[in-house]
Amino acid sequence: MRSWKEETLALTEKLIHHPSVNGTVGERDIAYHLIDFFRELPYFQENPNQLYLWKTEGDDRERYNVAALVKSPEPKEETVILMGHMDTVGVEDYGKWKRLAFSPEELLKQWKKTTLTGQVKEDLATGKWLVGRGSVDMKSGVAVNMALLRHFAEHPEELDGNLLFLATCDEEDNSHGILSAVRELNHLATESDLRYVGAINTDYTSPQYKGDPSRYVYLGTVGKLLPAFFIVGEETHAGQAFEGFDPNLIAADLTYLIDYNPDFCDEMYGEVTMPPVSLKQTDLKQKYDVQTPFAAFSYYNFFVHSRSPKDVLQELKETASQALHNAIQMHQERYQRFCALSGSPYLPYPWTSEVMTYDELYEACVEKYGGEFKESMRFFGMNLLNDEALDLRQYCCRMVEEVWDWWGEKGPSIILFFASVYMPRVVLSEKEEQDQRLIQAVHKAVKDVQPQCSHPIQIRNFFPYISDMSFVAICDDEDGIEALTRNMPAWGLKHQMDVDAIRQLDVPVVNIGPYGIDAHKQWERVEIPYSMQVVPELIYQVVRGLLASWDDQ
Repeated sequence: MRSWKEETLALTEKLIHHPSVNGTVGERDIAYHLIDFFRELPYFQENPNQLYLWKTEGDDRERYNVAALVKSPEPKEETVILMGHMDTVGVEDYGKWKRLAFSPEELLKQWKKTTLTGQVKEDLATGKWLVGRGSVDMKSGVAVNMALLRHFAEHPEELDGNLLFLATCDEEDNSHGILSAVRELNHLATESDLRYVGAINTDYTSPQYKGDPSRYVYLGTVGKLLPAFFIVGEETHAGQAFEGFDPNLIAADLTYLIDYNPDFCDEMYGEVTMPPVSLKQTDLKQKYDVQTPFAAFSYYNFFVHSRSPKDVLQELKETASQALHNAIQMHQERYQRFCALSGSPYLPYPWTSEVMTYDELYEACVEKYGGEFKESMRFFGMNLLNDEALDLRQYCCRMVEEVWDWWGEKGPSIILFFASVYMPRVVLSEKEEQDQRLIQAVHKAVKDVQPQCSHPIQIRNFFPYISDMSFVAICDDEDGIEALTRNMPAWGLKHQMDVDAIRQLDVPVVNIGPYGIDAHKQWERVEIPYSMQVVPELIYQVVRGLLASWDDQ
Protein backbone atom coordinates (compact mmCIF):
# COMPACT_ATOMS: atom_id res chain seq x y z
CA MET A 1 0.00 0.00 0.00
CA ARG A 2 1.28 3.47 -0.89
CA SER A 3 1.98 5.91 1.93
CA TRP A 4 -0.66 8.64 2.07
CA LYS A 5 -1.10 9.48 5.75
CA GLU A 6 1.52 12.17 6.38
CA GLU A 7 0.67 14.20 3.30
CA THR A 8 -3.09 13.93 3.74
CA LEU A 9 -2.88 14.82 7.42
CA ALA A 10 -0.73 17.87 6.70
CA LEU A 11 -3.11 19.05 3.98
CA THR A 12 -6.11 18.55 6.26
CA GLU A 13 -4.53 20.62 9.02
CA LYS A 14 -3.72 23.41 6.56
CA LEU A 15 -7.28 23.44 5.26
CA ILE A 16 -8.73 23.59 8.78
CA HIS A 17 -6.51 26.61 9.44
CA HIS A 18 -8.33 28.37 6.58
CA PRO A 19 -11.82 29.16 7.97
CA SER A 20 -14.47 28.67 5.29
CA VAL A 21 -17.78 28.97 7.10
CA ASN A 22 -20.67 29.04 4.68
CA GLY A 23 -21.67 32.57 3.75
CA THR A 24 -18.44 34.22 4.96
CA VAL A 25 -15.51 35.71 3.08
CA GLY A 26 -13.50 32.66 4.11
CA GLU A 27 -15.68 30.50 1.89
CA ARG A 28 -14.54 32.62 -1.04
CA ASP A 29 -10.90 32.78 -0.02
CA ILE A 30 -10.35 29.05 0.44
CA ALA A 31 -10.93 28.64 -3.29
CA TYR A 32 -7.93 30.91 -3.89
CA HIS A 33 -5.90 28.77 -1.48
CA LEU A 34 -6.69 25.60 -3.44
CA ILE A 35 -5.85 27.23 -6.76
CA ASP A 36 -2.51 28.39 -5.32
CA PHE A 37 -1.78 24.84 -4.15
CA PHE A 38 -2.24 23.41 -7.63
CA ARG A 39 -0.38 26.26 -9.33
CA GLU A 40 2.76 25.27 -7.45
CA LEU A 41 2.74 21.78 -9.00
CA PRO A 42 5.00 21.38 -12.06
CA TYR A 43 2.18 19.68 -13.98
CA PHE A 44 -0.05 22.75 -13.75
CA GLN A 45 2.82 25.13 -14.39
CA GLU A 46 3.12 23.31 -17.72
CA ASN A 47 -0.68 23.08 -18.16
CA PRO A 48 -2.15 26.21 -16.53
CA ASN A 49 -5.22 26.05 -18.77
CA GLN A 50 -6.28 22.88 -16.93
CA LEU A 51 -6.93 24.82 -13.71
CA TYR A 52 -10.37 26.38 -13.32
CA LEU A 53 -11.90 28.90 -10.92
CA TRP A 54 -15.64 28.90 -11.59
CA LYS A 55 -17.79 31.64 -10.07
CA THR A 56 -21.21 30.49 -8.93
CA GLU A 57 -24.22 31.56 -10.98
CA GLY A 58 -27.39 33.18 -9.68
CA ASP A 59 -25.79 33.60 -6.27
CA ASP A 60 -26.08 36.60 -3.97
CA ARG A 61 -22.51 36.05 -2.74
CA GLU A 62 -19.11 36.02 -4.39
CA ARG A 63 -17.78 32.48 -4.14
CA TYR A 64 -16.18 29.93 -6.39
CA ASN A 65 -15.75 26.30 -7.30
CA VAL A 66 -12.28 24.96 -8.04
CA ALA A 67 -11.46 22.35 -10.69
CA ALA A 68 -8.17 20.84 -11.82
CA LEU A 69 -7.74 18.35 -14.65
CA VAL A 70 -4.93 15.82 -15.03
CA LYS A 71 -4.94 14.15 -18.44
CA SER A 72 -3.65 10.78 -19.51
CA PRO A 73 -0.42 11.00 -21.55
CA GLU A 74 -2.29 9.25 -24.36
CA PRO A 75 -5.48 11.03 -25.45
CA LYS A 76 -8.47 9.47 -23.69
CA GLU A 77 -12.02 10.67 -23.16
CA GLU A 78 -12.87 8.56 -20.08
CA THR A 79 -12.72 10.78 -17.00
CA VAL A 80 -13.26 10.22 -13.28
CA ILE A 81 -14.37 13.12 -11.06
CA LEU A 82 -13.05 13.47 -7.49
CA MET A 83 -15.50 15.72 -5.68
CA GLY A 84 -15.93 17.35 -2.28
CA HIS A 85 -17.02 20.64 -0.72
CA MET A 86 -14.88 23.39 0.81
CA ASP A 87 -17.40 25.15 3.06
CA THR A 88 -18.21 24.30 6.67
CA VAL A 89 -20.95 25.08 9.14
CA GLY A 90 -20.36 27.76 11.78
CA VAL A 91 -18.57 27.50 15.12
CA GLU A 92 -21.09 28.81 17.65
CA ASP A 93 -21.45 25.29 19.04
CA TYR A 94 -17.83 25.45 20.26
CA GLY A 95 -18.86 27.93 22.95
CA LYS A 96 -15.83 29.26 24.83
CA TRP A 97 -13.54 27.39 22.43
CA LYS A 98 -14.89 28.85 19.20
CA ARG A 99 -11.80 31.04 18.67
CA LEU A 100 -9.80 27.77 18.55
CA ALA A 101 -12.14 25.89 16.22
CA PHE A 102 -9.72 26.36 13.31
CA SER A 103 -6.58 25.58 15.33
CA PRO A 104 -6.59 21.79 15.85
CA GLU A 105 -3.43 21.57 17.93
CA GLU A 106 -4.37 24.35 20.34
CA LEU A 107 -7.97 23.16 20.57
CA LEU A 108 -6.82 19.67 21.51
CA LYS A 109 -4.51 21.09 24.20
CA GLN A 110 -7.38 23.03 25.75
CA TRP A 111 -9.70 20.05 25.65
CA LYS A 112 -7.16 17.90 27.44
CA LYS A 113 -7.09 20.46 30.26
CA THR A 114 -10.81 19.91 30.85
CA THR A 115 -12.61 16.90 32.26
CA LEU A 116 -13.46 14.87 29.19
CA THR A 117 -15.83 11.94 29.48
CA GLY A 118 -17.15 9.00 27.50
CA GLN A 119 -16.29 8.33 23.89
CA VAL A 120 -14.61 11.71 23.38
CA LYS A 121 -12.15 10.99 26.18
CA GLU A 122 -11.43 7.48 24.87
CA ASP A 123 -10.87 8.65 21.30
CA LEU A 124 -8.59 11.58 22.10
CA ALA A 125 -6.48 9.45 24.44
CA THR A 126 -5.42 7.29 21.49
CA GLY A 127 -3.75 10.14 19.61
CA LYS A 128 -5.43 8.89 16.43
CA TRP A 129 -7.95 11.68 15.99
CA LEU A 130 -7.76 15.20 14.52
CA VAL A 131 -10.18 17.81 15.86
CA GLY A 132 -11.51 21.15 14.69
CA ARG A 133 -14.25 22.58 12.54
CA GLY A 134 -14.25 20.85 9.18
CA SER A 135 -11.93 18.08 10.32
CA VAL A 136 -14.44 15.44 9.25
CA ASP A 137 -16.96 17.52 7.26
CA MET A 138 -15.09 17.79 5.07
CA LYS A 139 -11.61 19.30 4.95
CA SER A 140 -10.15 15.80 5.30
CA GLY A 141 -12.08 14.63 2.24
CA VAL A 142 -10.86 17.56 0.16
CA ALA A 143 -7.31 16.88 1.40
CA VAL A 144 -7.58 13.27 0.25
CA ASN A 145 -8.55 14.46 -3.22
CA MET A 146 -5.72 17.00 -3.27
CA ALA A 147 -3.17 14.32 -2.35
CA LEU A 148 -4.52 11.99 -5.02
CA LEU A 149 -4.50 14.63 -7.73
CA ARG A 150 -0.96 15.64 -6.81
CA HIS A 151 0.12 12.00 -7.06
CA PHE A 152 -1.40 11.55 -10.50
CA ALA A 153 -0.07 14.94 -11.64
CA GLU A 154 3.39 13.61 -10.81
CA HIS A 155 2.63 10.16 -12.31
CA PRO A 156 0.12 10.69 -15.15
CA GLU A 157 1.39 7.51 -16.77
CA GLU A 158 -0.58 5.60 -14.11
CA LEU A 159 -3.84 6.89 -15.60
CA ASP A 160 -5.70 5.10 -18.38
CA GLY A 161 -7.88 8.16 -18.68
CA ASN A 162 -8.30 11.55 -17.03
CA LEU A 163 -8.85 12.70 -13.46
CA LEU A 164 -10.81 15.84 -12.59
CA PHE A 165 -10.63 17.39 -9.12
CA LEU A 166 -13.72 19.38 -8.11
CA ALA A 167 -14.15 21.34 -4.88
CA THR A 168 -17.48 23.10 -4.46
CA CYS A 169 -18.80 25.85 -2.21
CA ASP A 170 -22.21 26.23 -0.53
CA GLU A 171 -22.84 22.55 0.12
CA GLU A 172 -23.96 23.35 3.66
CA ASP A 173 -26.79 25.67 2.58
CA ASN A 174 -28.44 25.98 -0.83
CA SER A 175 -26.03 24.06 -3.10
CA HIS A 176 -25.19 26.99 -5.38
CA GLY A 177 -21.74 25.47 -5.82
CA ILE A 178 -22.59 22.10 -7.32
CA LEU A 179 -25.61 23.46 -9.23
CA SER A 180 -23.30 25.95 -10.96
CA ALA A 181 -20.58 23.34 -11.41
CA VAL A 182 -22.89 20.97 -13.30
CA ARG A 183 -23.14 23.38 -16.22
CA GLU A 184 -19.39 24.00 -16.15
CA LEU A 185 -18.70 20.26 -16.12
CA ASN A 186 -20.88 19.76 -19.18
CA HIS A 187 -19.14 22.63 -20.97
CA LEU A 188 -15.71 21.27 -20.04
CA ALA A 189 -16.65 17.82 -21.34
CA THR A 190 -17.57 19.30 -24.71
CA GLU A 191 -14.59 21.63 -24.85
CA SER A 192 -11.98 19.03 -23.82
CA ASP A 193 -13.51 15.85 -25.30
CA LEU A 194 -14.19 14.27 -21.91
CA ARG A 195 -16.67 11.54 -21.02
CA TYR A 196 -17.40 11.21 -17.33
CA VAL A 197 -17.52 7.53 -16.40
CA GLY A 198 -17.71 7.87 -12.63
CA ALA A 199 -17.58 10.30 -9.74
CA ILE A 200 -16.12 9.69 -6.29
CA ASN A 201 -17.36 11.91 -3.49
CA THR A 202 -15.31 12.09 -0.29
CA ASP A 203 -17.89 13.31 2.20
CA TYR A 204 -17.63 12.01 5.74
CA THR A 205 -18.87 8.65 7.00
CA SER A 206 -19.85 7.74 10.56
CA PRO A 207 -20.85 4.75 12.68
CA GLN A 208 -24.42 3.64 12.06
CA TYR A 209 -25.02 2.74 15.70
CA LYS A 210 -23.19 2.96 19.02
CA GLY A 211 -20.24 0.60 19.01
CA ASP A 212 -20.39 0.02 15.24
CA PRO A 213 -16.91 -1.26 14.23
CA SER A 214 -17.42 -0.93 10.46
CA ARG A 215 -16.25 1.63 7.94
CA TYR A 216 -18.56 2.32 5.01
CA VAL A 217 -18.43 2.89 1.28
CA TYR A 218 -21.63 3.93 -0.48
CA LEU A 219 -22.89 3.29 -4.02
CA GLY A 220 -25.28 6.15 -4.74
CA THR A 221 -27.10 8.36 -2.27
CA VAL A 222 -30.31 8.98 -0.40
CA GLY A 223 -32.61 11.67 -1.75
CA LYS A 224 -34.20 14.39 0.33
CA LEU A 225 -37.39 16.38 0.03
CA LEU A 226 -38.85 19.03 2.33
CA PRO A 227 -42.64 18.70 2.19
CA ALA A 228 -44.32 21.66 3.84
CA PHE A 229 -47.84 22.50 4.95
CA PHE A 230 -49.62 25.85 4.98
CA ILE A 231 -52.36 25.26 7.52
CA VAL A 232 -55.35 27.59 7.59
CA GLY A 233 -57.63 28.06 10.57
CA GLU A 234 -60.26 30.65 11.36
CA GLU A 235 -59.53 33.55 13.66
CA THR A 236 -61.58 34.28 16.72
CA HIS A 237 -61.25 36.04 20.06
CA ALA A 238 -59.93 33.76 22.79
CA GLY A 239 -63.13 34.51 24.72
CA GLN A 240 -65.15 32.84 21.95
CA ALA A 241 -62.60 30.11 21.24
CA PHE A 242 -64.98 27.56 19.70
CA GLU A 243 -66.28 30.07 17.14
CA GLY A 244 -62.93 29.84 15.38
CA PHE A 245 -60.41 27.15 14.58
CA ASP A 246 -56.83 27.17 15.84
CA PRO A 247 -54.48 26.04 13.01
CA ASN A 248 -51.99 24.91 15.66
CA LEU A 249 -54.37 22.07 16.52
CA ILE A 250 -54.18 20.82 12.94
CA ALA A 251 -50.40 21.29 12.85
CA ALA A 252 -50.02 19.32 16.07
CA ASP A 253 -51.95 16.36 14.69
CA LEU A 254 -50.02 16.53 11.43
CA THR A 255 -46.73 16.34 13.32
CA TYR A 256 -48.11 13.52 15.47
CA LEU A 257 -48.89 11.52 12.33
CA ILE A 258 -45.58 12.21 10.56
CA ASP A 259 -42.84 12.67 13.16
CA TYR A 260 -40.59 9.60 13.62
CA ASN A 261 -43.20 7.43 11.88
CA PRO A 262 -41.60 4.28 10.39
CA ASP A 263 -44.57 3.99 8.01
CA PHE A 264 -42.87 6.71 5.96
CA CYS A 265 -39.49 4.95 5.83
CA ASP A 266 -38.47 4.07 2.28
CA GLU A 267 -36.91 0.62 1.78
CA MET A 268 -34.86 -0.35 -1.27
CA TYR A 269 -32.22 -3.05 -1.70
CA GLY A 270 -32.77 -3.99 1.93
CA GLU A 271 -31.76 -0.53 3.17
CA VAL A 272 -34.19 1.73 4.99
CA THR A 273 -34.24 5.51 5.28
CA MET A 274 -34.59 7.33 8.56
CA PRO A 275 -38.23 8.29 9.18
CA PRO A 276 -39.29 11.91 8.67
CA VAL A 277 -38.79 14.42 11.44
CA SER A 278 -40.16 17.90 12.01
CA LEU A 279 -37.75 20.74 11.24
CA LYS A 280 -40.20 23.55 11.89
CA GLN A 281 -43.69 24.05 13.28
CA THR A 282 -45.02 27.52 13.97
CA ASP A 283 -48.06 29.72 13.58
CA LEU A 284 -47.79 32.89 11.50
CA LYS A 285 -48.88 35.45 14.07
CA GLN A 286 -46.42 38.33 14.17
CA LYS A 287 -47.46 39.97 17.46
CA TYR A 288 -49.31 39.28 20.67
CA ASP A 289 -53.05 39.77 20.99
CA VAL A 290 -55.96 37.61 22.15
CA GLN A 291 -56.96 36.57 18.66
CA THR A 292 -56.20 33.02 17.57
CA PRO A 293 -53.76 32.65 14.65
CA PHE A 294 -54.99 32.68 11.07
CA ALA A 295 -52.46 30.15 9.78
CA ALA A 296 -49.63 27.82 10.75
CA PHE A 297 -46.64 26.48 8.85
CA SER A 298 -44.70 23.25 9.26
CA TYR A 299 -42.18 21.24 7.30
CA TYR A 300 -40.47 17.89 7.64
CA ASN A 301 -37.25 16.27 6.52
CA PHE A 302 -38.14 13.41 4.19
CA PHE A 303 -35.49 10.93 2.98
CA VAL A 304 -36.18 8.70 -0.04
CA HIS A 305 -34.55 5.71 -1.71
CA SER A 306 -37.22 4.74 -4.25
CA ARG A 307 -40.08 7.21 -3.89
CA SER A 308 -40.46 10.10 -6.31
CA PRO A 309 -41.72 13.59 -5.39
CA LYS A 310 -45.05 12.55 -6.90
CA ASP A 311 -45.23 9.51 -4.60
CA VAL A 312 -44.46 11.64 -1.55
CA LEU A 313 -47.11 14.21 -2.47
CA GLN A 314 -49.80 11.57 -2.85
CA GLU A 315 -48.92 9.89 0.42
CA LEU A 316 -48.75 13.10 2.43
CA LYS A 317 -51.97 14.47 0.95
CA GLU A 318 -53.73 11.47 2.48
CA THR A 319 -51.95 12.12 5.77
CA ALA A 320 -52.99 15.78 5.69
CA SER A 321 -56.61 14.77 5.12
CA GLN A 322 -56.41 12.47 8.14
CA ALA A 323 -54.88 15.21 10.30
CA LEU A 324 -57.55 17.69 9.27
CA HIS A 325 -60.32 15.19 9.97
CA ASN A 326 -58.83 14.36 13.38
CA ALA A 327 -58.52 18.03 14.34
CA ILE A 328 -62.08 18.90 13.33
CA GLN A 329 -63.42 15.86 15.19
CA MET A 330 -61.45 16.80 18.31
CA HIS A 331 -62.65 20.41 18.07
CA GLN A 332 -66.29 19.26 17.92
CA GLU A 333 -65.92 16.69 20.70
CA ARG A 334 -64.31 19.19 23.05
CA TYR A 335 -66.88 21.84 22.17
CA GLN A 336 -69.64 19.37 23.00
CA ARG A 337 -68.01 18.52 26.34
CA PHE A 338 -67.58 22.21 27.12
CA CYS A 339 -71.24 22.90 26.37
CA ALA A 340 -72.29 20.06 28.67
CA LEU A 341 -69.97 21.36 31.39
CA SER A 342 -71.05 25.00 31.10
CA GLY A 343 -74.72 24.44 30.39
CA SER A 344 -74.52 26.19 27.03
CA PRO A 345 -76.50 24.95 24.02
CA TYR A 346 -74.47 22.75 21.67
CA LEU A 347 -74.66 24.35 18.23
CA PRO A 348 -72.07 22.55 16.09
CA TYR A 349 -70.45 24.62 13.37
CA PRO A 350 -70.49 22.89 9.95
CA TRP A 351 -66.84 23.42 9.09
CA THR A 352 -65.97 23.16 5.42
CA SER A 353 -62.43 21.99 4.87
CA GLU A 354 -60.03 21.37 2.00
CA VAL A 355 -56.71 19.65 1.42
CA MET A 356 -54.95 20.70 -1.77
CA THR A 357 -51.51 20.67 -3.26
CA TYR A 358 -50.02 24.02 -4.21
CA ASP A 359 -50.48 23.14 -7.88
CA GLU A 360 -54.16 22.35 -7.36
CA LEU A 361 -54.71 25.63 -5.50
CA TYR A 362 -52.80 27.64 -8.11
CA GLU A 363 -54.71 26.11 -11.02
CA ALA A 364 -58.03 26.67 -9.23
CA CYS A 365 -57.14 30.36 -8.96
CA VAL A 366 -56.16 30.46 -12.65
CA GLU A 367 -59.55 29.03 -13.54
CA LYS A 368 -61.29 31.52 -11.27
CA TYR A 369 -59.32 34.70 -12.08
CA GLY A 370 -57.43 33.97 -15.31
CA GLY A 371 -54.49 36.03 -16.52
CA GLU A 372 -54.93 38.71 -13.88
CA PHE A 373 -54.01 36.20 -11.18
CA LYS A 374 -51.03 34.78 -13.08
CA GLU A 375 -49.57 38.21 -13.78
CA SER A 376 -50.10 39.31 -10.19
CA MET A 377 -48.37 36.21 -8.83
CA ARG A 378 -45.46 36.65 -11.23
CA PHE A 379 -45.00 40.22 -10.02
CA PHE A 380 -45.44 39.20 -6.37
CA GLY A 381 -42.84 36.43 -6.67
CA MET A 382 -40.29 38.72 -8.32
CA ASN A 383 -40.87 41.50 -5.81
CA LEU A 384 -40.57 39.06 -2.90
CA LEU A 385 -37.00 38.31 -4.01
CA ASN A 386 -36.05 41.78 -2.74
CA ASP A 387 -36.73 40.70 0.84
CA GLU A 388 -33.31 39.28 1.70
CA ALA A 389 -34.49 38.34 5.19
CA LEU A 390 -36.62 35.54 3.76
CA ASP A 391 -34.94 32.19 3.42
CA LEU A 392 -36.11 29.69 0.81
CA ARG A 393 -38.63 28.06 3.13
CA GLN A 394 -40.16 31.38 4.20
CA TYR A 395 -40.29 32.56 0.61
CA CYS A 396 -42.32 29.50 -0.38
CA CYS A 397 -44.67 30.01 2.54
CA ARG A 398 -45.33 33.64 1.57
CA MET A 399 -46.08 32.58 -2.00
CA VAL A 400 -48.62 30.02 -0.79
CA GLU A 401 -50.21 32.55 1.54
CA GLU A 402 -50.64 34.99 -1.34
CA VAL A 403 -52.34 32.37 -3.52
CA TRP A 404 -54.61 31.43 -0.62
CA ASP A 405 -55.61 35.08 -0.22
CA TRP A 406 -56.63 35.10 -3.88
CA TRP A 407 -58.63 31.89 -3.39
CA GLY A 408 -60.70 33.64 -0.75
CA GLU A 409 -62.27 30.60 0.90
CA LYS A 410 -62.79 30.18 4.63
CA GLY A 411 -62.51 27.28 7.01
CA PRO A 412 -59.75 24.94 8.18
CA SER A 413 -57.63 23.80 5.25
CA ILE A 414 -54.17 22.48 4.38
CA ILE A 415 -52.03 23.33 1.36
CA LEU A 416 -49.19 20.88 0.68
CA PHE A 417 -46.05 21.99 -1.17
CA PHE A 418 -42.27 21.60 -1.34
CA ALA A 419 -40.26 24.29 0.42
CA SER A 420 -36.56 23.67 -0.13
CA VAL A 421 -33.82 22.42 -2.39
CA TYR A 422 -34.62 19.16 -4.16
CA MET A 423 -31.92 16.59 -3.41
CA PRO A 424 -32.38 13.80 -5.97
CA ARG A 425 -31.76 10.20 -4.97
CA VAL A 426 -29.07 8.43 -7.00
CA VAL A 427 -29.45 4.67 -7.45
CA LEU A 428 -26.73 2.59 -9.12
CA SER A 429 -27.83 -0.45 -11.09
CA GLU A 430 -25.88 -3.50 -12.24
CA LYS A 431 -28.00 -3.37 -15.41
CA GLU A 432 -26.36 -0.11 -16.56
CA GLU A 433 -22.87 -0.56 -18.00
CA GLN A 434 -21.40 2.63 -16.49
CA ASP A 435 -22.85 1.81 -13.09
CA GLN A 436 -21.70 -1.79 -13.28
CA ARG A 437 -18.09 -0.87 -14.06
CA LEU A 438 -17.95 1.55 -11.13
CA ILE A 439 -19.57 -0.96 -8.77
CA GLN A 440 -17.08 -3.64 -9.80
CA ALA A 441 -14.13 -1.27 -9.34
CA VAL A 442 -15.32 -0.42 -5.83
CA HIS A 443 -15.82 -4.06 -4.84
CA LYS A 444 -12.37 -5.02 -6.10
CA ALA A 445 -10.69 -2.10 -4.31
CA VAL A 446 -12.41 -2.93 -1.02
CA LYS A 447 -11.43 -6.58 -1.34
CA ASP A 448 -7.79 -5.69 -2.05
CA VAL A 449 -7.47 -3.05 0.68
CA GLN A 450 -9.42 -4.83 3.43
CA PRO A 451 -6.41 -6.87 4.67
CA GLN A 452 -4.59 -3.60 5.45
CA CYS A 453 -7.55 -2.17 7.40
CA SER A 454 -8.20 -3.14 11.01
CA HIS A 455 -11.94 -2.53 10.64
CA PRO A 456 -14.44 -4.26 8.34
CA ILE A 457 -15.24 -2.15 5.28
CA GLN A 458 -18.88 -2.53 4.28
CA ILE A 459 -20.41 -1.51 0.96
CA ARG A 460 -23.90 -0.02 1.13
CA ASN A 461 -26.17 1.31 -1.60
CA PHE A 462 -27.20 4.69 -0.21
CA PHE A 463 -25.07 7.40 1.37
CA PRO A 464 -27.36 8.31 4.29
CA TYR A 465 -26.76 12.08 4.44
CA ILE A 466 -27.60 14.88 2.03
CA SER A 467 -24.67 15.87 -0.17
CA ASP A 468 -23.58 17.18 -3.56
CA MET A 469 -23.80 13.62 -4.86
CA SER A 470 -27.49 14.28 -5.50
CA PHE A 471 -26.75 16.72 -8.30
CA VAL A 472 -24.64 14.63 -10.68
CA ALA A 473 -27.50 12.34 -11.76
CA ILE A 474 -31.29 12.08 -11.45
CA CYS A 475 -33.23 8.82 -11.20
CA ASP A 476 -36.75 10.31 -11.01
CA ASP A 477 -38.81 10.30 -14.20
CA GLU A 478 -40.47 13.30 -15.84
CA ASP A 479 -43.73 12.85 -13.92
CA GLY A 480 -41.85 12.89 -10.64
CA ILE A 481 -39.92 16.02 -11.57
CA GLU A 482 -43.08 17.77 -12.78
CA ALA A 483 -44.81 17.03 -9.48
CA LEU A 484 -41.91 18.75 -7.75
CA THR A 485 -41.61 21.82 -9.99
CA ARG A 486 -45.34 22.53 -10.04
CA ASN A 487 -45.55 22.27 -6.26
CA MET A 488 -42.49 24.30 -5.29
CA PRO A 489 -43.50 27.98 -5.28
CA ALA A 490 -39.87 29.15 -5.46
CA TRP A 491 -38.99 27.05 -8.52
CA GLY A 492 -37.45 29.24 -11.21
CA LEU A 493 -37.51 32.25 -8.87
CA LYS A 494 -35.61 31.96 -5.60
CA HIS A 495 -34.54 28.39 -6.40
CA GLN A 496 -32.79 27.70 -9.70
CA MET A 497 -32.00 24.14 -10.71
CA ASP A 498 -31.12 23.05 -14.22
CA VAL A 499 -32.59 19.55 -14.34
CA ASP A 500 -31.67 19.16 -18.01
CA ALA A 501 -28.01 19.90 -17.22
CA ILE A 502 -28.00 17.24 -14.50
CA ARG A 503 -29.58 14.72 -16.87
CA GLN A 504 -26.90 15.61 -19.42
CA LEU A 505 -24.12 15.05 -16.87
CA ASP A 506 -25.67 11.80 -15.59
CA VAL A 507 -22.59 10.25 -13.99
CA PRO A 508 -22.73 7.34 -11.50
CA VAL A 509 -21.38 8.39 -8.12
CA VAL A 510 -20.05 6.65 -5.02
CA ASN A 511 -18.90 7.97 -1.66
CA ILE A 512 -15.56 6.87 -0.23
CA GLY A 513 -14.96 9.29 2.59
CA PRO A 514 -13.11 9.87 5.85
CA TYR A 515 -14.47 8.37 9.04
CA GLY A 516 -15.38 10.61 11.92
CA ILE A 517 -17.78 11.52 14.67
CA ASP A 518 -19.84 14.55 15.74
CA ALA A 519 -19.94 16.41 12.42
CA HIS A 520 -21.60 19.82 12.91
CA LYS A 521 -21.05 19.48 16.66
CA GLN A 522 -18.55 20.78 19.21
CA TRP A 523 -16.57 17.53 19.41
CA GLU A 524 -16.14 17.11 15.65
CA ARG A 525 -13.20 14.83 14.95
CA VAL A 526 -11.79 12.61 12.21
CA GLU A 527 -10.00 9.29 12.67
CA ILE A 528 -6.52 9.59 11.17
CA PRO A 529 -5.43 6.01 10.26
CA TYR A 530 -8.49 5.09 8.21
CA SER A 531 -9.24 8.54 6.80
CA MET A 532 -5.71 9.56 5.86
CA GLN A 533 -4.32 6.19 4.72
CA VAL A 534 -7.03 3.68 3.84
CA VAL A 535 -9.42 6.09 2.12
CA PRO A 536 -6.86 7.52 -0.34
CA GLU A 537 -5.67 4.02 -1.18
CA LEU A 538 -9.23 2.85 -1.81
CA ILE A 539 -9.87 5.78 -4.13
CA TYR A 540 -6.52 5.32 -5.86
CA GLN A 541 -7.43 1.74 -6.69
CA VAL A 542 -10.98 2.59 -7.78
CA VAL A 543 -9.70 5.32 -10.12
CA ARG A 544 -7.11 3.05 -11.70
CA GLY A 545 -9.42 0.05 -11.87
CA LEU A 546 -12.33 1.96 -13.36
CA LEU A 547 -10.28 3.69 -16.05
CA ALA A 548 -8.48 0.44 -16.89
CA SER A 549 -11.84 -1.32 -17.36
CA TRP A 550 -12.76 1.15 -20.09
CA ASP A 551 -9.29 0.93 -21.63
CA ASP A 552 -9.66 -2.85 -21.92
CA GLN A 553 -12.94 -2.78 -23.84
